[in-house]
Amino acid sequence: MTYCVGLRLKNGLVMLADTRTNAGVDNIATFGKLHVFEKPGERVITLAASGNLAITQSVVNLVTEGFENPTNGKVESLYTVPSMFAAATLVGEAIRRVFTTYGETMKAQNVGFEVAMLLGGQIKGRELRLFQVYAAGNFIEATEDTPFLQVGEHKYGKPILDRAARYDIDLRDAVKLALVSMDSTLRSNLTVGLPMDLVVYRRDALKVDLKRRVTEDDPYFRGLREQWSTALREAYKHIPPPDWMA
Repeated sequence: MTYCVGLRLKNGLVMLADTRTNAGVDNIATFGKLHVFEKPGERVITLAASGNLAITQSVVNLVTEGFENPTNGKVESLYTVPSMFAAATLVGEAIRRVFTTYGETMKAQNVGFEVAMLLGGQIKGRELRLFQVYAAGNFIEATEDTPFLQVGEHKYGKPILDRAARYDIDLRDAVKLALVSMDSTLRSNLTVGLPMDLVVYRRDALKVDLKRRVTEDDPYFRGLREQWSTALREAYKHIPPPDWMA
């Protein structure tokens, strides 16, 4: 399993993904799940992948190398699509192609076709957008009312996002929020693990602002984990007990 979160905000985009791949208690490996497609000055597109590693890698390879668009006959990739909507459509079509190739064989072997992806970024002259693409190839989009999307093991990290994620928060606060959300997931689910990959993009910059791998030894993340745990314990202690208990 994995956990990926994306926040599309007034000032930019924050994408965060863990790197653990778990095929059993004795088969754990590290694979990057956050991919960046960048042409400085022209486009920045990020793709975070959750699900079966063979499926997600096939999809990433397809959208990197490109394939023929059935509507216009042109070979398109995430480096050439004209809009983020077209990018989301391309990722959806790539997922369907992988299913056509492997879906029935996987079903015969009782292996589920599990894949979900977050696609965020901006192309010159277009709006900054963030999509969540499902296994069927369809997708939804983040809005100002709901500025974050998650895939993978999302339930542990969602409560903090529901309470604190707002469209107009600063990018630094958004990074902090994403890290707290990830920490909550790391503490509650062993199939999600460090290191994690972080990408920050500032609206209209058309180049990546920050790309960082956060490890167990990262001083800021260690401090954040300790401070968040302490703050939760202190907040719990200061809440008065129910007045209807003896």
